[in-house]
Formats: sequence, structure tokens, C-alpha cells
Amino acid sequence: MLRWVWGASLLALAAVPAEADNLRDAVAADLPALVELYKDLHANPELSFQEVETAGKLAARARALGFEVTEGVGKTGVVAVMRNGDGPTVMLRADMDGLPVIEQTGLPYASKKRAIAQNGTETGVMHACGHDTHMAAWIGTAQQLAARKDQWSGTLVMILQPAEEIGEGAKAMLDDGLYTRFPKPDYVLAFHDAAQFPAGQVGYANGFALANVDSVDIVVPGVGGHGAYPHTTKDPVVLAAAIVMRLQTLVSRELNPTDSAVVTVGSFQAGAKHNIIPDEARLQLTVRSYSDAARKQLLDGIARIAKGEAIAAGMPEDKLPRVSVADPYVPATFNTPELTARVVTVLKPRFGDKLFEVPAVMGGEDFSQFYRADRDNVESLILWVGGVRASEWEKAQKGEITLPSLHSPFWAPDAPVVIATATEALTAATLDLLKKS
Repeated sequence: MLRWVWGASLLALAAVPAEADNLRDAVAADLPALVELYKDLHANPELSFQEVETAGKLAARARALGFEVTEGVGKTGVVAVMRNGDGPTVMLRADMDGLPVIEQTGLPYASKKRAIAQNGTETGVMHACGHDTHMAAWIGTAQQLAARKDQWSGTLVMILQPAEEIGEGAKAMLDDGLYTRFPKPDYVLAFHDAAQFPAGQVGYANGFALANVDSVDIVVPGVGGHGAYPHTTKDPVVLAAAIVMRLQTLVSRELNPTDSAVVTVGSFQAGAKHNIIPDEARLQLTVRSYSDAARKQLLDGIARIAKGEAIAAGMPEDKLPRVSVADPYVPATFNTPELTARVVTVLKPRFGDKLFEVPAVMGGEDFSQFYRADRDNVESLILWVGGVRASEWEKAQKGEITLPSLHSPFWAPDAPVVIATATEALTAATLDLLKKS
């Protein structure tokens, strides 16, 4: 079975239009070892800020390639620096953490790991978001660039970032001196595997790529009592329900129709028995937007609606809803137009119609922090690399199967194609950004 997948992967990769050079051949030569690394990473995932073994094994590989390596940046992050003369600084990022998901792919190298999650519960752990492909391609790119030092000039900074899944790892590395202790980048590049298009395809968004992600909690006080005598109470369930319904107008009636946004109430908790009106209800919201202005308008609107509905329900000042916004939040990821255009120009001859523009999505990625830390001097770009096997894609198009999404316990990307495609794309882009004058 593995032999068949391997053969299919090579065929899929070879089918991608490309200009003839030795980069693709060199990546193909490295691919068997990179796939073995991928399998090891997949079988041994670690949760956010617990990526100790992962960081250690990849840091050792970077040192062996000649990088100056520092571990423990932002708790478990790794920074590998290669100086190669005068020129700009390019930073390449891969994220390391897995998810608290019990794997159900049936792969022979499926994860059987268990760990203690942030909430204190024991859980299975899985690379259900494909970060294992990111790390394998990170090593593949490091190998190619280390072997081609005669083709570029400047400084290469390659980082392994922890805790992307909880949106805190990038900020932790920046707070720990990523841009002061190490060379600050002129360009920052990354990729993410994609469960929505075929393996070997490369997508890019121009401008906003992913959304601001805010988690909002609303505590709605009430006055509890017997369900048969509601007139003696202030029912927080009814009040919270009114808040939920009114929140729907933020996007539909207050935000500019050209601004995309989402306000989703993911949790509504209140009460414990049929005939008891509780004295409190709790709401949990996810709020998605792109611009800082839209984000502020949404968050201000949520606070206003919660307070206004409570006043309308006759709640006194000391029992108004309490609204809290999680800090830190995940800012929107922005692909700077100049860097995007330059990389697209480099990649188009290689990938042909396999390279295409995609719309922004409402998912979140803390890769955004690296650009926002110095918007005046840093350009950034994150690419999507398709991961769906060709055979599965064809069945899905016929309606025969439903494709799993990222974070699904069934997500198993076509790893050889993802790793080879991403390694070639990141290497080619970096060689262009650091090309000798």
C-alpha cells in the first residue's frame, strides 16, 4: 500500500508543469529520507508548548547542516541562523504542535501518543493539521539552501514555532527576543497544507489570507427561582437568548457588506433542571474579521448589545452582563502585495496552472504576528499547498466520498507530494529573495 502511495505521489509531482532545472531532481533525491522523518513526526506528536522532543530532533538536524541553532526561544521554539555574506534576511517558519485529537486514519504510523491537555485532561494527540508536513518540508528546504550557498547571499533565519494551535507561539517567540536577539527578517515565508484542493497545487491569497480570531465570553446574570413562578425572577436564559439573536445583526445590519465577518455563538450554558430558572447563563463566541477597524466594531457591538438587552430586560446596574475578550488574540494574516507578486512570478514557471490565487478564509494563523511586529520593514507571505490525494479528490468530485477537513481525526495528506512541493516552492522563493547582485 505504501509503495502504491509513493508511486502515485511521484506521478502527481511529475505532472506539475515546471521549468527544467536541478532543484526538483535534488528535492526528489531527498524525498525518501524526508518522508521517513515525516512518519516519525506523525507518530510522535506533542501538544502546544510541549514540543520538547520534536524541537530537539529537528534542532540537531539543523546544526548538522551548519546552522547556528538556539533552542528554548518562546519556551520550546527553535531559531536556526545561517549567515552567508551581504544581503537581505529571509525567515522561514514551520509550526510544530499537534492537536488533542485521537487519530483514526488507520495509517501504519498513526499516532498512539497521549498527553495532558491545557484543561488538565488526558487526551490522544495527533498531527491533524499537517504540521508534520510543515516540519519535514522545513528540513528539506534547509538542506537545499545549505547545499546551495554559492547561489545566494544574505542571512537565512529558519524558525520552528511552538503553540500555533492555541495562537500563542509566534508572540511567545517575539516576546523572547526573536527580532532583537537574532537577525530581523526583511521577508517572512511559510506554507500550510490544505485539505480543500489536490496535492501538488499551490494557492496564494493577495492581501488578507486568514482572519482575526477573537474568543469572547459573556456572563449573563439573572435572578433565579421556580420555573412555575417566572414573574418572581429575572430569567437569564431569555435574556441570553435575546443577546444571541441580536448579535446576528452585527454582521447583517451594522458591518459594511463588503467587509467579511463572522460572529458565532458556539456555547450556551444555563441551568440544570426543568423547573428551575437559573441565576446565570454563559455564552462563548468566536468572532472573525479581517481589518482592525472591523474587529473593533464587532467587539464594541457585542458589548453594547449585551448591555442594551439587559437594560431592556430591566436588569439593575450591578447585574449587567460581563463581556471578556481573550488576550492575546490571533490577528489577521496579511500577505504583503509586493512579496506576493514577486514569489508568484518565481513560482509560476515551475508550477504552471497548479499555482493559483485563492480567496481569504476565516480560519486563523498566528503567522500574522511576524508581519505585525514591524509592518514598516517586514514583508510576509503564507502559501497553501494542497494535500488531497488524487484518487480521493476524484471520488469526492463524483460525490462518492466526503473529504475530511483539517483538524479531523481522519485527515491524512498525501505527504510526499506536500513535502516535495513545499520544499521546492520555499527553496525557489528564498533563492530569488537572496539572489546575488
